[in-house]
Amino acid sequence: MTTRPEGAARPSLTERRKAETEREIARHAAELFSAHGAARVTAEGIAQAAGVSLRTFYRYFRTKEEAVTPLLTGGVRQWLAELAAAPAELSVAEALERAVRGALTPQGPHAGLQAEALESTRGLLRAAGGDPALRSVWLRVHAETEEALVPVLGQLSREDTDPLELRLAAAAANAAMRIAMETWAAGEAGPDDPERGPAALAVRCLRGLTAGVRTPRA
Repeated sequence: MTTRPEGAARPSLTERRKAETEREIARHAAELFSAHGAARVTAEGIAQAAGVSLRTFYRYFRTKEEAVTPLLTGGVRQWLAELAAAPAELSVAEALERAVRGALTPQGPHAGLQAEALESTRGLLRAAGGDPALRSVWLRVHAETEEALVPVLGQLSREDTDPLELRLAAAAANAAMRIAMETWAAGEAGPDDPERGPAALAVRCLRGLTAGVRTPRA
């Protein structure tokens, strides 16, 4: 579950309803893409499955492929929130690993929802392999994630940390998550597999890609 920053205003009822509608459309879009492949799914079919009109669908999304964006960005928000809340005694590398494990390991009262979201992402990535438009959504989400990681890492690191190192750390961490999810999606391991699950793969990728990055903790 994504936590709201301290002092942030609670979203209005209209905003919460809008977000819920987006998530519902995204959930049904992911199910249809996973079951039938992107080429055989239409915006009309997604709207019908989600119980909304086609006009409402296009009020939220420009294309059928963009409908899965809320599903993908929800996991990103959790990851960034986990990273920003890392205990002060952890190094940046340790904070990244903690955040990765928290975002990709089904656990606690929301373990079922986390596992469901991971399996939905697996289905999407398999469908995206044969659909350039759907894959472009996946890559765009990761491009935006990399940009969002830079200021979060900046807050965790010392003020005199080289901005280039922060960019490198963000790029490496983002690539680690992407490669790990794509590798896991291509296999059959469960979301909580201790060796081949997404968290285990992400930590392995993270350690390999950030080994030479210098980001001392603030």
